[in-house]
Amino acid sequence: MKLDKTISAIVTGGASGLGAATARALAEKGVRVAIFDLDETNGPKIAAEIGGHYAKCDVTNESSIDAALESARKAHGQERILVNCAGIAAGKRTARRVKETGGIEAHDIASFRKVVEVNLIGTFAMITKFAAGLMSVEALQPDGERGVVISTASVAAEDGQIGQVAYAASKGGVQSMTLPIARDLSRDGIRVATILPGLFRTPMFDGLPEETAQALAAQVPFPSRLGHPAEYGQLAVHICENTMLNGVSIRLDGAIRLAPK
Repeated sequence: MKLDKTISAIVTGGASGLGAATARALAEKGVRVAIFDLDETNGPKIAAEIGGHYAKCDVTNESSIDAALESARKAHGQERILVNCAGIAAGKRTARRVKETGGIEAHDIASFRKVVEVNLIGTFAMITKFAAGLMSVEALQPDGERGVVISTASVAAEDGQIGQVAYAASKGGVQSMTLPIARDLSRDGIRVATILPGLFRTPMFDGLPEETAQALAAQVPFPSRLGHPAEYGQLAVHICENTMLNGVSIRLDGAIRLAPK
């Protein structure tokens, strides 16, 4: 797909981290970008910086998705690109012994469900709504492509660590549905790819002491540092531009393989 001002995109979770970097990278190519996020402070701010559009969106709520899509399409027309970056993490073991009480505690189902609802079901909800809208417009030439979906999984989908059961399950689901969705949508020229980022300098790291962040960075074989969100955005742009990338999951991780903890 040739990226220019005739193309519009939606980036969920676009108010920070990987999503914000992707929104900026697409805008630099001339793409009209709509940021979907619950953050009503940074979302509009970044949208204004890139000449884009902001719509408040809860990816776990179908009515919220519908309203955000209506807003974005009113501003930019039917989008050709969807990048799913909205996500949350939770750190809990499947079951654990509580030292303070000597008891045993099970993983609460509510927090597990919430992570899956945001990361997996929210991603799918955006994809199906995006695809249904995209099928109504003409294909692009010369390949007959209509558009592309890029979703965000994680290396935790393959190397889930202790305490990452909910997160790994949700991200594993995103990775696993990539190929069947690509096959579902292939006749309509809609490509589907997923990026599995490793350790990136995102808001999830903001609460860590700097020495802890540096210790994690040292585990990356090469380059031995945390990834820059702009590097995720760079790959997202390339996926959009390279029509042969379809039904694929790509690790973006500096060759790291996560240890158990």
